[in-house]
Amino acid sequence: MIKMLFNSIQFLIFFPIVVLVYFLLPHRFRWILLLISSYYFYMSWKAEYIILIIISTLVDYTAGLQIHKSKSHSRKKYFLLLSILTNLGLLFAFKYFNFFSDSLRALLSSLSIQLNPMTLKVLLPVGISFYTFQTLSYTIDVYRGKIKPEKHLGIFAVYVSFFPQLVAGPIERAKNLLPQFYKKYYFDYKRTTDGIKLMLWGFFKKVVIADRLAYFVNLAYSNPGDYTGLTLLLATVFFAFQIYCDFSGYSDIAIGAAQIMGYSLMDNFKRPYFSKSISEFWKRWHISLSTWFRDYLYIPIGGNRVSIPRWYLNLLIVFVVSGLWHGANWTFVVWGGLHGFYMLYEVATQKLRDRIARGLRLDKVVWLRQGLQMLVVFILVNIGWIFFRANSLSDAIHILQVIFTETSFNFTELNLFISAGELLLCIALIGFMEFVHVIQEHRSIRHFMSDKPLLLRWSVYALLIMMILLLGVFNQTEFIYFQF
Repeated sequence: MIKMLFNSIQFLIFFPIVVLVYFLLPHRFRWILLLISSYYFYMSWKAEYIILIIISTLVDYTAGLQIHKSKSHSRKKYFLLLSILTNLGLLFAFKYFNFFSDSLRALLSSLSIQLNPMTLKVLLPVGISFYTFQTLSYTIDVYRGKIKPEKHLGIFAVYVSFFPQLVAGPIERAKNLLPQFYKKYYFDYKRTTDGIKLMLWGFFKKVVIADRLAYFVNLAYSNPGDYTGLTLLLATVFFAFQIYCDFSGYSDIAIGAAQIMGYSLMDNFKRPYFSKSISEFWKRWHISLSTWFRDYLYIPIGGNRVSIPRWYLNLLIVFVVSGLWHGANWTFVVWGGLHGFYMLYEVATQKLRDRIARGLRLDKVVWLRQGLQMLVVFILVNIGWIFFRANSLSDAIHILQVIFTETSFNFTELNLFISAGELLLCIALIGFMEFVHVIQEHRSIRHFMSDKPLLLRWSVYALLIMMILLLGVFNQTEFIYFQF
């Protein structure tokens, strides 16, 4: 089979066929179509790994039913632990075992102890972190009594494997998504066109912006020692927009595809680079994951209902675990820890920073203060992205040193790295996207366009399609978050 990427011809054939058959089928058979389609979609990557999804599905389906009907608290906890250990055990084996094995080897070697721990020769199953967290949230919610267990095994299997959001989210809660599979949806022109528009916007962000920027980011970060500060700085800023356009583009396509069939998925991004604080950034970036960690890790370990030192520790734990969730590499751990430090600093200095702002009378010039806040947050986030994108900690530290210690700008090297025309095109495309974001900050773009003349609306849609066709990079580059 050929990998079923959203930005592939295979998906553009697969999806309309699924939608057509979906609306032709009687409602009672639609879950069968969705399950077959979802399994086929996932098996196009590596067919054997569908077994992992089936294991998680069967374990959590059984655990949910047993938790609900068990009278004793200890028995409920037993099945909860069964679910947690099974899911996290699979995740650890396929994603983290070699990381911890290699880290242990390096630690022992530093102590002059020679030992070769075992490693596993396995490929990382695509999307394992996403569907593992999704199905785990179901079992935990049943245990907490927030939802009743799903009795229909087929419907539950669709919830775990629903193809639009299977491999990169949004990480949906059972309370939101499961009931939707019981509703009968009819073809709706407005809902369908809205879904197509959202998918087009996602494709624009992915193939026009993200994949165009990816070429330059990969070039610089593959050999950071070959470039000076200005080039590495540009590549880092490009990566900030690449990863946003790549991941939010996927989310837009997923949400739009589900919407066409009638299903409503949660928003996963809300223009994060407009954030005026790190805490706001995490309310706008990968919302389904940040809220998952809030509800299933941060609050259970005490949240902010503890002493201040313990509260700070809770924040740090959550961000370090979040970094590890993203990848089995110390670069991701440092990235998560860095954001944890940002949060601690933000919380600890809030009153002081407010006093300084009042002293400088910045509270009287709201637009200036907010602009400075957004700039500072963007800089801090970009420092974090260096660790996120770098191939190793040594590369990340080298890039930071070069960017912050370079005393002169090498424009000749920059011109060899990227032509003036290509640079202007990239800036123009990012500027166009941010112009749309400015509108979205105040009003839904769909509502903004709805009262415009028909000719103008269709001209904008045609322009977006032409930009995708003429400026898109159609090399079927995988979405960044597929590796997580």
